[in-house]
Amino acid sequence: MQITQHEAEALAPFQWLKKPAVDGPPAQRDPKVVERVSEMLSTIERKGLDAVRAYAEELDGWSGDLEIGAEELKKSGDALPPDVRTALEMGYERTHRFASAQREHLTDFEIELAPGVKGGQRYVPVTRVGAYLPAGRFPLLASAFMTVGVAKAAGVPTVVACTPPSGEHGAHPAVLYGAYLSQADRVFAVGGVQALGALAFGLLGEAPVDMLVGAGNAFVTEAKRQLFGRVGIDLLAGPSEVAVIADDTADAEWVAADLLGQAEHGPNSPAALITTSEELGRKVIAEVDRQLETLTTREIAGAAWRDYGSVIVVRNADEAVAVADVIGPEHLEIQTEDDDFYLRNLTNYGSLFLGPWSTVAYSDKGIAGTNHVLPTGKTSRYNAGLSVSRFLKPLTYQRAAKEGTAALAPAVERISAFEGLAAHGATATLRIDRIGRRSEAFDSVPTALRDQL
Repeated sequence: MQITQHEAEALAPFQWLKKPAVDGPPAQRDPKVVERVSEMLSTIERKGLDAVRAYAEELDGWSGDLEIGAEELKKSGDALPPDVRTALEMGYERTHRFASAQREHLTDFEIELAPGVKGGQRYVPVTRVGAYLPAGRFPLLASAFMTVGVAKAAGVPTVVACTPPSGEHGAHPAVLYGAYLSQADRVFAVGGVQALGALAFGLLGEAPVDMLVGAGNAFVTEAKRQLFGRVGIDLLAGPSEVAVIADDTADAEWVAADLLGQAEHGPNSPAALITTSEELGRKVIAEVDRQLETLTTREIAGAAWRDYGSVIVVRNADEAVAVADVIGPEHLEIQTEDDDFYLRNLTNYGSLFLGPWSTVAYSDKGIAGTNHVLPTGKTSRYNAGLSVSRFLKPLTYQRAAKEGTAALAPAVERISAFEGLAAHGATATLRIDRIGRRSEAFDSVPTALRDQL
């Protein structure tokens, strides 16, 4: 957990039962990664699809067809155990339902600002989205629900998905089935930097996308960073993070399990406990050690807990809120006597999980309905997770009628004259001259406003 000097001072008064062993961020921008990604994107832009195919063969050992056919995509669920298929269908349905509700609450509007003067806003979806569906050591099967499916719920006309090649069929069948359920328009077996480059440069038989979304490794994240501006992106996600706020009513076994549940994402995934009970803090530390003994992913989760795990003891709920807002974790669980206090007062987190029954994994797999593409690295201070709103442009418009001119143009004339922008002022003067009158009410407006202030 990287902290600034200011943050270190803010956290200094509190008791640390366990501090991270590594001093620094969990995933720094490696200059070698930056250089390699820059080289690859430049080559792909110059050489086009030939470079994409060459990288696919070099990095993924794949020389087959890049596109997954519509019929093969439709049949991808047949290769899955029935219970996994049913669970994926449930995850898609709930994620889609939540995203659809989000869309319904984003409404167009128009308001009359003065007689004859109206302003309005329309939510218009972006036209083309490229979604990256990771499928590395641990394929995240719900990723398509969170990216492709949510984009479709927002009304995006075209969503093209890419996922790393694997197996004889070109890609992981469960990832493909998730893309099929989510209504991806086309799916390609292309991984890593070459996938993002192909989507951004329009090399897959489609026009360049307007926006890239989806998680990935350090190379994928760096490619999104370098392509930002040419295309939009969702966010730059780092290693998965979790924090738990708990008091003496919490179950140490459950808290430890939830910390390890996110720590197993990778050896540099931060996991923090913020507690008002020193006794609980010590129990959780012991319980983590006990659970690691039999955990099949202990080499990963254990390294993450050793190097990036922390336990902080605070005196009360207000201090717990203060510490959590400094950390600003991606996932934040609340297991306390008064969970609603934290709902009302916390401000910096990616997604909040209220009560001991609300474990992060429910959202990770799409079963809870909310999105798991969330801000990391304390970017929750100014950013939120992926949602339908990210795919929608709130476009404004204005409609001034002839009768509204007298209420608008004199103010524009005066401001333009003060700025020295004569042509701006002329556009207003021409309209005033055409109607042949000025607003009698104009001179009283500043006085009235001063009276209000």
